[in-house]
Amino acid sequence: MKRFSAVVVFSMLFPACSTCLWADNDSGLRQQVKDTEKAFAKTMADRDFDAFKSFLAEETIFFAGESPLEGKQAVVDAWAGFYEGEEAPFSWDPMTVAVLESGTLGLSSGPVFNTAGERVGTFNSIWRRGDDGDWKIVFDKGGQYCPPPEPDVED
Repeated sequence: MKRFSAVVVFSMLFPACSTCLWADNDSGLRQQVKDTEKAFAKTMADRDFDAFKSFLAEETIFFAGESPLEGKQAVVDAWAGFYEGEEAPFSWDPMTVAVLESGTLGLSSGPVFNTAGERVGTFNSIWRRGDDGDWKIVFDKGGQYCPPPEPDVED
């Protein structure tokens, strides 16, 4: 009877503990994606094109212009110009980060700023965690920022 009670208690506690562990793990994975996105953005500020390339998955797809850039080399070729010159033409910062329960895919999204610090767009990036634990970008899509309309104020 004691053995049965111990099994029942263990089985009742295990799901609760695994939920606690997942909550910690989930928070840690979100932080990993956020830190990865920040490091990715820092490559632009630092003008470090080689570092930029290191964040790209081989099969990455960036949506830009009329047709997507498919594959790492296509993205590298298209983005090379953004890394020319001393000043970065834009910057970005993650504000929203989510990770699938499986821990394999993450989303980061946030504002894009021009050189004057004005918000000009919004980015959305999908990251995939590899077997080595590193996150690589697999999808990226930016869009123009449309500020919310000003509220009507009656005098």
